[in-house]
Amino acid sequence: MQSFFIANSDMILKLSLALLFGIFVGLERTIAGKQAGMRTYGLVTMGSCLFVLIAESLRPLYAGYPGYNPIFMASQIIVGIGFLGAGLIILQGQSVHGLTTAAGLWVAAGVGMAVGFGLYAMAFVVTVLTLIIFSLLWRVERTISPATVPEPSVRRKKKA
Repeated sequence: MQSFFIANSDMILKLSLALLFGIFVGLERTIAGKQAGMRTYGLVTMGSCLFVLIAESLRPLYAGYPGYNPIFMASQIIVGIGFLGAGLIILQGQSVHGLTTAAGLWVAAGVGMAVGFGLYAMAFVVTVLTLIIFSLLWRVERTISPATVPEPSVRRKKKA
């Protein structure tokens, strides 16, 4: 069993790190009362990383084949996340809900892809910047235009 972990340490590190970054972003979304939380963001980042690792693992097998490029699989992750994000966006009357969450999942997929390709610093910086966008910029938007930026559902006051 120990030899399994040693032989696969790079893959385990990448998948775990991608999952951890997704959980960090998802934690903020959970605190804000959004439907897509730690599990969703963790699965998106780890899944994106997994697809990149699969593409990278297949590179040696298809090295002589024209047209094989692991970037092609990465580009399909973006398309798949777009489909998932579209399912989150809801139009209710004149207002749109879920757009920020969908955008967050799109970025989370990018974080997972960055980890999969071994771009750890980039993935870390984007995770931190995403947390700043979700937490700090919400407050800035609320200050600038309080009528158009709703309170996160967890922070809403219950009516008596």
